[in-house]
Amino acid sequence: MAAARVMMSASSISTSSMFFKAATTPFSKPNRLRHCFNTHNRLASNYRVFFVDDSGKKISPWHDIPLHLGDGAFNFIVEIPKESSAKMEVATDEIYTPIKQDTKKGKLRYYPYNINWNYGLLPQTWEDPSLANPDVDGAFGDNDPVDVVEIGELDWKIVAISLDDPRAPLVNDVDDVDKHFPGTLTAIRDWFRDYKIPDGKPANKFGLGNKAANKDYALKVIMETNESWAKLVKRSIPSGELSLV
Repeated sequence: MAAARVMMSASSISTSSMFFKAATTPFSKPNRLRHCFNTHNRLASNYRVFFVDDSGKKISPWHDIPLHLGDGAFNFIVEIPKESSAKMEVATDEIYTPIKQDTKKGKLRYYPYNINWNYGLLPQTWEDPSLANPDVDGAFGDNDPVDVVEIGELDWKIVAISLDDPRAPLVNDVDDVDKHFPGTLTAIRDWFRDYKIPDGKPANKFGLGNKAANKDYALKVIMETNESWAKLVKRSIPSGELSLV
């Protein structure tokens, strides 16, 4: 779990991408770390990581962890740890939305190479697949929470820095990233552009002029997707196969 403070936002790929500033701290509002437990063997397709509260009750990392941490900070669920390749994700169609490893044709999925940053999602956000974004050629939401990266369809990527990082106070918007983390935005963009190529798929394409958007744009996307999530859990719009528990 991590906490994130928005400072910047990055461009969007169609699987699209976007950027903001984050932090690695306890995720519960009173800063008491909730517990997790695993089921089955780590290398089994039925392996799950469940979240529980202080009383031992199962909770959903998507629905029950608050988005807002206060003082401009946001909670951040780490699905894929830095320097790992297993394609882990919150199971949005399963009760309590545990973290699982994605599968394809019955086989566990791995990226062709390690991801170089912590990767996960913003809780209580949802990219509505019925809404088109005119800023990225009318691409529609991908039916998932907003993705976070710690330093066709619309799939925003939020780039973040840990609040525990000593350089965090220096990075307040997208222009500060290249100054204090030279080459990082290019590396992130290249990774998400090319990671599907080894599977024989074309490179991803970026919107917003192939540039990282600023903090204000990132906040706008986060607020819009939080509003979409609220409509989803209130059943104001159809949930399809998504679990609302």
